[in-house]
Amino acid sequence: MSDNTRIAVDLAKSVFEVAVSVRPGTVSERHRLSRAQLVRFVAQRPAATIVMEACGSAHYWGREFQQLGHQVVLLPPQRVRPYVRGNKTDRTDATGMLEAYRNAEIRPVPVKSVAQQTLAALHRLRSGWLAQRTAQLNSVRGLLREFGIVIPVGAPHVVPRVRALLEDADSGIPDALRNTLADVCTDLRTLEGRITQVERQLEALAQQLPTVARLRSIPGVGLLTATALVAVVGDARRFPSGRHFASYVGLTPREYSSGATRRLGRISKRGDAYLRMLLIHGARTTLWHAKHRKEPDSLRSWAVRVEKLRGHNKAAVALANKVARIVWAVWTRENTFTAIAHAA
Repeated sequence: MSDNTRIAVDLAKSVFEVAVSVRPGTVSERHRLSRAQLVRFVAQRPAATIVMEACGSAHYWGREFQQLGHQVVLLPPQRVRPYVRGNKTDRTDATGMLEAYRNAEIRPVPVKSVAQQTLAALHRLRSGWLAQRTAQLNSVRGLLREFGIVIPVGAPHVVPRVRALLEDADSGIPDALRNTLADVCTDLRTLEGRITQVERQLEALAQQLPTVARLRSIPGVGLLTATALVAVVGDARRFPSGRHFASYVGLTPREYSSGATRRLGRISKRGDAYLRMLLIHGARTTLWHAKHRKEPDSLRSWAVRVEKLRGHNKAAVALANKVARIVWAVWTRENTFTAIAHAA
């Protein structure tokens, strides 16, 4: 088999579409295989380049194919879609991957390790439980408001306040609702316990990753942000500069230019939304603390100046952009962040 052999695999749960290309622009073989047949098919092939979309189970299959001696290339699904001609089918998807692979401007997604996917799984579980907890809290607040009971702002006030109302026979809560509200309070405490347990697991895993410790030295980057960066990015060295990394996260301006006219708008919001959210929330916290520090460093002083000129939201996003660039520098140079004193 030629060294130019490309094997495109359209991933699925049970049936996989495979397209083999020996000459660029042509498909020499097509197969429709089950999971067991796919493993045997790839194992019997000489070393080749296997192209897949970076979708569900892609990283698992990527690790499996790498162990069999193949080179694995994962392409972003949104970049493959323009190469799918006609109706979207498994056959056209596989052909589109082969065509997209020929475009050198499409950067592949690195295959994640088991450790990275473990971190990502913990973050997803925590986010899901956090969303359930928020929905339950809002539901309890809204229901009690219908009976004239208003709970103070803040999640820590809800469960103690509801339990105190349930213990009071004259609180105004109907008897038919008391047992259900008690169950909701128990569910909320269970969710909070699960969230705390996940954070402990993340802390334990972070102790084994020197990169996480270095990233946590950056203002606005805590346990969640640092571990999420390692889980999503893998290695920042694949980006040529800090600006490229900030653009990957979606924190650089969206550009709409033509000729001599250059227009820069709002941030692009491309990339991983969860990672961008963590960076912006961390920047908000850093900005808030910077306004209450007696002697803020140069980074925090710059953020306070931007807030006075542009407002809190724009300053927070601008700080998140700068933090993303610092993350790239700290990560690639393998050193910790050192704050620079603000010169008078």
